[in-house]
Amino acid sequence: MSTLKLFVHNHGTKGDQSLLKTMTFAITHFTVAFTVAYILTGDILIGSLIAMVEPAINTVAYFFHEKIWARHQRNTTGGAGHLPPGAHQTV
Repeated sequence: MSTLKLFVHNHGTKGDQSLLKTMTFAITHFTVAFTVAYILTGDILIGSLIAMVEPAINTVAYFFHEKIWARHQRNTTGGAGHLPPGAHQTV
């Protein structure tokens, strides 16, 4: 199975919604970026170019931000092997 297909399949079956969340964020961001750029410039071509470049880069950054944030939350909420301060592990 291709890496991309495996990546998308694993995200959907394991309940990880970060890919779907990233896609809806991208659609929202592209729409806002185009609208703002078009209003500021009055040019549909410039508005379109800005709406393609800036949100595309930001969407990729957002996806990785979500992954890092999820890992941070797992680590701070008591992942495997994590003991609260003052707790002792019994064998």
